[in-house]
Amino acid sequence: MTTVQAARLVAAREIRVKLRDKTFLFSTLLFLLIAAAATVLPPLLSGGPSTVAATEQSAGPLRAAGLEVRTVPDDRAAEQAVRDDEVDAAVVSGPAVLALDEVPDDVVAALSTRPQVRLLNPDALNPVAAFLVPFVFAFIFYITSQVFGVQIAQSVIEEKQTRIVEILAAAVPVRALLAGKMVAGTVLALGQIVLVALVAVAGMVFGDGGGLLPLLGPAIGWFVPFFLVGFVLVAAMWAAAGALVNRQEDLTGVSTPVQLVVMLPFFAVIFLNDNATAMRILSYLPFSAPTAMPLRLFTGDAPVWEPVVALLLLLVAAGAFLLAGARVYEGALLRTNGRISIRTAWRTRESVS
Repeated sequence: MTTVQAARLVAAREIRVKLRDKTFLFSTLLFLLIAAAATVLPPLLSGGPSTVAATEQSAGPLRAAGLEVRTVPDDRAAEQAVRDDEVDAAVVSGPAVLALDEVPDDVVAALSTRPQVRLLNPDALNPVAAFLVPFVFAFIFYITSQVFGVQIAQSVIEEKQTRIVEILAAAVPVRALLAGKMVAGTVLALGQIVLVALVAVAGMVFGDGGGLLPLLGPAIGWFVPFFLVGFVLVAAMWAAAGALVNRQEDLTGVSTPVQLVVMLPFFAVIFLNDNATAMRILSYLPFSAPTAMPLRLFTGDAPVWEPVVALLLLLVAAGAFLLAGARVYEGALLRTNGRISIRTAWRTRESVS
C-alpha cells in the first residue's frame, strides 16, 4: 500500500465517523442558521416607515402615505435634521429628497413624481450589515478551526492512549496517518463553509438583500480559499499538539498557544474592523488573513491585487507550519511515556515509513 493510498484510507474512515457524529451535524446546522440570519436580518431590521423632515407645504403627501413627518421651517433645517440623524430623510425644494446613506424608497414612493435623490454619504454600508458581516466571517473561521482542530488532536491522543497507533504505524507510514487526518478535517470543514456560503447567497437573494449581494459576493468567493489554506495551517498545529501528550486531560496545556493564535486574531478583526490601517496589517498576517482580507473586499478597501498577494503569503506560511507540524508529529507519535516537549519531538523524530 502506497502512502497516498494509506492516507486516502485513513481520510475516508475519519470522514465516515464524523458524518455519523451528532455534534458535527448540529454544528453544521448552527452555522447555516447563522449565515441565513446574517443575510436576511439586515434588510428586515432596517424596515419600517421612514421619518421625514419637511415644510408644511410638502408634508401632505407624506402624511397620507403613513410616514412620520417632522415639520421644519425651511430646507436648511430639514437638511440639518438629516445630518444630525434626527430623521431618516428630508424633502426640500425642487422637489428633492435628502438622505444620509441609503435611498428612502417609501419617501420617494409617497411623492407624486420621483424627485432627485441625493445621498449625503453614498458609500456608507448598512449599519446592521457592517456589524454582522465582520462578526460572521471571524466567528465561522474561529469556531470551525477550533472545533475541527480539537477533533484532530483528540483523534491522535485516542490512538496513542489505546496503543492502536503502534498497530497503525506498523501497517502504514506515520506521515500517511497525519495526511489522512488532515485531509478528512479539511474536507469536512470546507464542506461546512461551502454550505454556509450557499445559504448566505440564497438568503441575500430571497431575503431582498438589495445591494448587499454585489458587495458580499466577492468576499465570500475569496473567503473559501483563504479559509482552506488557513485551516490547513491551524490543523497542522493541532495535530502536533495532540501527538505531544498521551491523555485527553493534558491537551489543554499543550494547546493553549494554538488557541491563542486563533483567538487573538478573532477579537482583533471584531474590534478593529473599522480601523483601515489595522485591517490592512491583519489581512497579511497568517492567522488573521482568512477573515481580514475578505472583510476588506466587502468594504471595498482592498485593490484587486492585495488578496492575491495575501493568499500567496498565507500559502507559504501554511507550508512552513505543515512541515514543522509533521516533524513534531512524527517525532512524538510513538512516544507513550508521558508529555513530550516540542524540542524533544523535533530532535528525535521517529524514522517510521
